[in-house]
Amino acid sequence: MTDAAADYSAWIGRREISDDELALAPALAAAATLDDTLTHFEKGSPLPPLWHWFYFLPRAPQAQLDVDGHPQRGGFMPPIPYPRRMFAGARLRFHRPLLIGQPARREALIRDIRQKSGRSGSLAFVSLLCSFYQDGVLCIEEEQDIVYREPGPAVARPRVIDWPPVDNATWSRIVTPDPTLLFRFSALTFNAHRIHYDRPYAVDEEGYPGLVVHGPLTAVLLMELLRKNAPRPVASFSFRGLAPLFDLAPFRLLCSGNDGRMSLEALAPDGVAAMSASADLMPA
Repeated sequence: MTDAAADYSAWIGRREISDDELALAPALAAAATLDDTLTHFEKGSPLPPLWHWFYFLPRAPQAQLDVDGHPQRGGFMPPIPYPRRMFAGARLRFHRPLLIGQPARREALIRDIRQKSGRSGSLAFVSLLCSFYQDGVLCIEEEQDIVYREPGPAVARPRVIDWPPVDNATWSRIVTPDPTLLFRFSALTFNAHRIHYDRPYAVDEEGYPGLVVHGPLTAVLLMELLRKNAPRPVASFSFRGLAPLFDLAPFRLLCSGNDGRMSLEALAPDGVAAMSASADLMPA
């Protein structure tokens, strides 16, 4: 199944271009999913940061999906055979907002592919650069880290602790993930990966204790905490997934900082960081 000596260098430099009209409906659906009842959206409204993930969606035919729900590999993405795929992190720069109802373009470039062996087995890292344009102007630059790895041991059910109080300078939120939230986010992103909605598959086939919270969902929730509290728009944002979250217990979001430099993290029910992130706000 695996071949650490496989050469995927031919995929480095491959490009993929996709266009999207940035219709109003996905933004309204995202707002409903995220319980945003305050932001008004109409044609011409700016998309909140990270909401471009609800557009430019892959549309692989049903017959071309693999057993895990992901599109079969070997097209734009290299045919790496390791079955577990994760959106491990990203670094984004927001130059100007994408506007709803206006055509936009996404250009994706495979920058690098690296393979190595770790404690959990063989891994492959694919580095993507995604650039988003509207009216020929660069709006967003996003560097993505996609990780493929071999199956590992079953993941233990998380412990649940009492979280300590936070100080007044820290914004926080408790999120209770449930199958409905995960299903709606999968639908928003046209993501058929079964670990997010098919409990028997997630537990019996991939060894997780429950449904897995999407890494991008956690990142969006962190960004929403920042967006709704920060005094200025976000100029850059980066995040790194450290451990999976599940629909078994609430998790906690934290955000703090000063002078426009913000630190964020998502804490698992046991108090351990599941995602770390940082952001810069636009200058005053």
